[in-house]
Amino acid sequence: MKPLSTLAIAAALAAFTLPAIAADSYKVDPRHAWVTFSTNHAGWSSAHGIFRTVSGEIVFDQDDVTNSSVSFEIDAASVDTNLADRDEHLRSPDFLNVEEFPTITFKSSSVEKTGERTGRVTGDLTLVGMTKEVVLDVTWNAEQPLPWDPNVVVSGFSTAVDINGTDFGITKMTEFGLGPGIAVKIDVEAVRQ
Repeated sequence: MKPLSTLAIAAALAAFTLPAIAADSYKVDPRHAWVTFSTNHAGWSSAHGIFRTVSGEIVFDQDDVTNSSVSFEIDAASVDTNLADRDEHLRSPDFLNVEEFPTITFKSSSVEKTGERTGRVTGDLTLVGMTKEVVLDVTWNAEQPLPWDPNVVVSGFSTAVDINGTDFGITKMTEFGLGPGIAVKIDVEAVRQ
Protein backbone atom coordinates (compact mmCIF):
# COMPACT_ATOMS: atom_id res chain seq x y z
CA MET A 1 0.00 0.00 0.00
CA LYS A 2 2.80 2.41 0.87
CA PRO A 3 4.61 2.13 -2.52
CA LEU A 4 1.28 2.73 -4.31
CA SER A 5 0.57 5.94 -2.38
CA THR A 6 4.13 7.16 -2.97
CA LEU A 7 3.68 6.48 -6.68
CA ALA A 8 0.32 8.30 -6.71
CA ILE A 9 1.82 11.34 -4.94
CA ALA A 10 4.78 11.39 -7.36
CA ALA A 11 2.42 11.20 -10.35
CA ALA A 12 0.24 13.98 -8.96
CA LEU A 13 3.27 16.21 -8.36
CA ALA A 14 4.59 15.52 -11.85
CA ALA A 15 1.23 16.41 -13.38
CA PHE A 16 1.07 19.59 -11.31
CA THR A 17 4.47 20.77 -12.49
CA LEU A 18 3.81 20.19 -16.21
CA PRO A 19 2.99 23.42 -18.05
CA ALA A 20 -0.55 23.75 -19.35
CA ILE A 21 -0.67 23.65 -23.13
CA ALA A 22 -3.62 25.83 -24.00
CA ALA A 23 -2.08 28.15 -26.58
CA ASP A 24 -2.11 27.22 -30.27
CA SER A 25 0.68 28.13 -32.68
CA TYR A 26 -0.12 29.61 -36.09
CA LYS A 27 1.98 30.46 -39.11
CA VAL A 28 0.93 33.41 -41.24
CA ASP A 29 -0.06 32.28 -44.73
CA PRO A 30 1.96 34.60 -47.01
CA ARG A 31 -0.61 34.13 -49.80
CA HIS A 32 -3.29 35.54 -47.51
CA ALA A 33 -1.45 38.37 -45.78
CA TRP A 34 -2.10 41.98 -46.68
CA VAL A 35 -0.05 44.80 -45.16
CA THR A 36 -1.26 47.98 -46.83
CA PHE A 37 -0.57 51.62 -46.11
CA SER A 38 -1.69 55.05 -47.14
CA THR A 39 -0.36 58.55 -46.61
CA ASN A 40 -1.44 62.06 -47.55
CA HIS A 41 -0.05 63.20 -50.90
CA ALA A 42 0.22 67.00 -50.72
CA GLY A 43 -3.46 67.28 -49.85
CA TRP A 44 -4.51 66.06 -53.30
CA SER A 45 -5.24 62.49 -52.34
CA SER A 46 -4.03 59.55 -50.30
CA ALA A 47 -1.17 57.58 -51.83
CA HIS A 48 -1.55 53.82 -51.28
CA GLY A 49 0.79 50.86 -51.24
CA ILE A 50 1.23 47.28 -50.14
CA PHE A 51 4.08 45.06 -48.99
CA ARG A 52 4.00 41.85 -51.02
CA THR A 53 6.21 39.63 -48.84
CA VAL A 54 5.04 39.04 -45.26
CA SER A 55 5.73 36.24 -42.79
CA GLY A 56 4.92 35.76 -39.14
CA GLU A 57 4.03 33.56 -36.23
CA ILE A 58 1.18 33.88 -33.78
CA VAL A 59 0.73 32.08 -30.48
CA PHE A 60 -2.93 32.40 -29.54
CA ASP A 61 -4.46 31.25 -26.27
CA GLN A 62 -8.21 31.68 -26.60
CA ASP A 63 -8.76 31.02 -22.88
CA ASP A 64 -6.13 33.47 -21.66
CA VAL A 65 -4.93 35.88 -24.33
CA THR A 66 -2.19 37.19 -22.03
CA ASN A 67 -0.33 33.97 -22.94
CA SER A 68 -0.44 34.98 -26.61
CA SER A 69 2.29 36.55 -28.74
CA VAL A 70 2.80 37.90 -32.24
CA SER A 71 5.86 38.35 -34.43
CA PHE A 72 5.95 39.62 -38.02
CA GLU A 73 8.62 40.19 -40.62
CA ILE A 74 8.08 42.19 -43.79
CA ASP A 75 10.47 42.35 -46.73
CA ALA A 76 10.88 46.13 -47.11
CA ALA A 77 11.93 45.74 -50.75
CA SER A 78 8.55 44.14 -51.54
CA VAL A 79 6.87 47.58 -51.38
CA ASP A 80 4.47 48.09 -54.28
CA THR A 81 2.67 51.36 -55.06
CA ASN A 82 1.70 50.44 -58.61
CA LEU A 83 4.55 52.46 -60.18
CA ALA A 84 8.03 50.94 -60.59
CA ASP A 85 9.94 54.25 -60.49
CA ARG A 86 8.19 55.33 -57.28
CA ASP A 87 8.80 51.93 -55.70
CA GLU A 88 12.52 52.22 -56.48
CA HIS A 89 12.57 55.64 -54.85
CA LEU A 90 10.79 54.26 -51.77
CA ARG A 91 13.49 51.55 -51.52
CA SER A 92 16.24 54.21 -51.56
CA PRO A 93 17.90 55.85 -48.52
CA ASP A 94 15.36 58.71 -48.88
CA PHE A 95 12.66 56.40 -47.51
CA LEU A 96 12.95 52.70 -46.56
CA ASN A 97 16.68 52.32 -47.23
CA VAL A 98 16.18 48.61 -47.96
CA GLU A 99 19.83 47.89 -48.67
CA GLU A 100 20.80 48.78 -45.10
CA PHE A 101 17.50 47.79 -43.46
CA PRO A 102 15.98 44.93 -45.48
CA THR A 103 13.26 43.98 -43.00
CA ILE A 104 10.46 45.64 -41.07
CA THR A 105 9.62 43.72 -37.90
CA PHE A 106 7.05 43.67 -35.13
CA LYS A 107 7.40 41.69 -31.91
CA SER A 108 4.74 41.80 -29.21
CA SER A 109 5.55 42.46 -25.57
CA SER A 110 2.02 42.02 -24.19
CA VAL A 111 -1.48 41.00 -25.27
CA GLU A 112 -4.71 41.85 -23.46
CA LYS A 113 -8.36 41.08 -24.13
CA THR A 114 -10.66 44.04 -24.78
CA GLY A 115 -13.82 42.28 -25.97
CA GLU A 116 -15.31 39.00 -27.10
CA ARG A 117 -13.23 38.99 -30.30
CA THR A 118 -10.91 41.94 -29.77
CA GLY A 119 -7.60 42.53 -28.06
CA ARG A 120 -4.79 45.02 -27.64
CA VAL A 121 -1.31 43.95 -28.71
CA THR A 122 1.58 46.11 -27.56
CA GLY A 123 4.98 45.59 -29.11
CA ASP A 124 8.06 46.93 -30.82
CA LEU A 125 7.92 48.01 -34.46
CA THR A 126 11.31 48.29 -36.15
CA LEU A 127 11.31 50.34 -39.35
CA VAL A 128 14.39 51.74 -41.11
CA GLY A 129 16.48 50.56 -38.17
CA MET A 130 14.52 52.49 -35.55
CA THR A 131 12.38 50.74 -32.93
CA LYS A 132 9.29 52.31 -31.40
CA GLU A 133 6.52 50.85 -29.26
CA VAL A 134 3.14 50.67 -30.98
CA VAL A 135 -0.26 49.44 -29.85
CA LEU A 136 -2.43 47.40 -32.21
CA ASP A 137 -6.16 47.00 -31.65
CA VAL A 138 -6.73 43.53 -33.11
CA THR A 139 -9.92 41.78 -34.15
CA TRP A 140 -10.04 37.98 -34.28
CA ASN A 141 -12.35 37.51 -37.26
CA ALA A 142 -12.94 33.76 -37.32
CA GLU A 143 -11.41 30.32 -37.00
CA GLN A 144 -12.54 27.36 -39.05
CA PRO A 145 -11.16 24.46 -41.06
CA LEU A 146 -10.78 24.72 -44.81
CA PRO A 147 -13.95 23.41 -46.50
CA TRP A 148 -11.87 21.10 -48.73
CA ASP A 149 -9.46 19.96 -45.99
CA PRO A 150 -10.85 19.75 -42.43
CA ASN A 151 -7.34 19.00 -41.10
CA VAL A 152 -6.19 22.55 -41.93
CA VAL A 153 -7.55 25.12 -39.45
CA VAL A 154 -7.26 28.81 -40.28
CA SER A 155 -7.69 31.88 -38.07
CA GLY A 156 -8.08 35.41 -39.42
CA PHE A 157 -6.95 38.62 -37.72
CA SER A 158 -7.26 42.30 -38.63
CA THR A 159 -5.73 45.47 -37.23
CA ALA A 160 -4.87 49.04 -38.17
CA VAL A 161 -2.43 51.53 -36.71
CA ASP A 162 -1.33 55.08 -37.46
CA ILE A 163 2.37 55.85 -37.30
CA ASN A 164 4.45 58.93 -38.06
CA GLY A 165 7.14 58.34 -40.67
CA THR A 166 9.41 61.03 -39.27
CA ASP A 167 9.40 59.23 -35.90
CA PHE A 168 11.21 56.41 -37.72
CA GLY A 169 13.71 58.74 -39.38
CA ILE A 170 11.94 59.00 -42.76
CA THR A 171 12.42 62.77 -42.78
CA LYS A 172 12.30 63.11 -46.58
CA MET A 173 8.56 62.37 -46.54
CA THR A 174 7.57 65.98 -45.98
CA GLU A 175 10.05 67.23 -48.64
CA PHE A 176 8.10 65.19 -51.17
CA GLY A 177 4.70 66.36 -49.84
CA LEU A 178 3.97 63.06 -48.12
CA GLY A 179 2.49 62.36 -44.72
CA PRO A 180 4.13 62.39 -42.35
CA GLY A 181 1.30 60.23 -40.97
CA ILE A 182 1.06 56.71 -42.36
CA ALA A 183 -2.09 54.64 -41.89
CA VAL A 184 -1.22 50.94 -41.82
CA LYS A 185 -3.83 48.19 -42.21
CA ILE A 186 -3.07 44.51 -41.67
CA ASP A 187 -5.25 41.52 -42.55
CA VAL A 188 -3.81 38.04 -42.18
CA GLU A 189 -4.92 34.45 -42.30
CA ALA A 190 -2.82 32.11 -40.19
CA VAL A 191 -2.70 28.31 -40.28
CA ARG A 192 -2.78 26.41 -36.99
CA GLN A 193 0.30 24.20 -36.65
